[in-house]
Amino acid sequence: MSIWTRISNVVASLAKGESLANVFEHLRTPPERSVAFAIAVVALGAKMAKADGLVTRDEVTAFREVFQIARSDEAGAARVFNLARQDVAGFEEYALRIKGLFGEEHESYLDLMEGLFHIAMADGEYHENENAFLARVGDIFGMSELEFRALRARFVPDADNDPFTILGVPSDMPLEEIRKVWRKLVRETHPDSMIARGVPEEAVKLAEKRMSDINRAWDEINGSGG
Repeated sequence: MSIWTRISNVVASLAKGESLANVFEHLRTPPERSVAFAIAVVALGAKMAKADGLVTRDEVTAFREVFQIARSDEAGAARVFNLARQDVAGFEEYALRIKGLFGEEHESYLDLMEGLFHIAMADGEYHENENAFLARVGDIFGMSELEFRALRARFVPDADNDPFTILGVPSDMPLEEIRKVWRKLVRETHPDSMIARGVPEEAVKLAEKRMSDINRAWDEINGSGG
């Protein structure tokens, strides 16, 4: 059974008229965690598209890139997207529900935010409303300003994308300490680690860009001697 079939089943099981936000109450344990992750990104992505004021074909395509949605599953994905977009609940309520679901699992929020940044940049522009939306969601998730800047540096071309920002470390940190941070990021970015956190196999493609970015940043810092 594909993840989108499982998502459709979860959504279909809710009472008619019940807020989509309530679906998170049903998704606290594996294997439903991967369903929760997908719904979280799609639902918040839909809210972000609404904040942006326009849902473009590029943004819809971005969902397919993050989750590798098969043609046969597009209807299920679109259903979740449209339910979230039409739901009267605000994006902050969604983010708080997700926070309640994932608790203190900090790496999971980085995974979620990464998917949202990918969607935000799908049309090639980073809008002020998208930045405000993502900053607020990151704040609800408990992300530090340094972590948010690191994500933005990796996805937004005109952001501060120096290698220290990308790794989320101060420029005066000793090289050996930076090496430890880089190694930790590499471990967390391994597909097995991401799947263990609840990232669906359909979305581990996110790891490819992250690994490339952090390795490039480390090579640049290490090559310059810190």
